Amino acid sequence: MIPRSELKNELMNAGIRPSVQRLAIYEFVKNHPVHPTADVVYAALRDELGSLSLTTVYNTLKLFVDAGLVQMLTIDDTLRCFDGDTSSHAHFRCDNCGKIVDLKIKNEFLTMVDGLAGFEVKEAQLYLKGICPLCRNKK
Repeated sequence: MIPRSELKNELMNAGIRPSVQRLAIYEFVKNHPVHPTADVVYAALRDELGSLSLTTVYNTLKLFVDAGLVQMLTIDDTLRCFDGDTSSHAHFRCDNCGKIVDLKIKNEFLTMVDGLAGFEVKEAQLYLKGICPLCRNKK
């Protein structure tokens, strides 16, 4: 759990005014590794922040993505999730239960990708889809 004071400093260092709503949204995304959609963030915070609108959540998440504080995952055409972990890592989405799991990318992985000679990789996004172990064991 990242302390609220540290999250507030991250927003200010990115040039973002840490309003009550922005801080609550950022805290939720950073401290809940569930890869939430904007709808999930809104549902989780609307009672706590009475004046929160879904539009505010979308705009705030876009602000965080543009500032490099949050990643937007576009695993398929219909699902946009947000990840507070901005390090390079892969994601696995279960086709059955929909759960998204973080996977570490080892540095050696990029050496196995043909055609990268001469390129400077600043970010890597890898999406894997299939059936997770829990769903496979239910069959």
